[in-house]
Amino acid sequence: MNIIDRIALALIVIGGVNWGLVGVFQFDLVAWICGGQGSIVSRIIYTLVGVSALWCLALLFRDWDSERHVAASTR
Repeated sequence: MNIIDRIALALIVIGGVNWGLVGVFQFDLVAWICGGQGSIVSRIIYTLVGVSALWCLALLFRDWDSERHVAASTR
């Protein structure tokens, strides 16, 4: 797993926690921290979470066995 995968997964966790708070408590943590849903910072974070979700979708279909084989053969 490379650094981009880890960053994307971290952003997905942030988004999941935020949506959990919205669903249970009707509290948008990202909007609260960044000054509202319409602020540019909030919109950037929402966009990064969305792009990360698309990136992580590709992780579902990645062939992990072949990556381990390639990594082991380059040592």
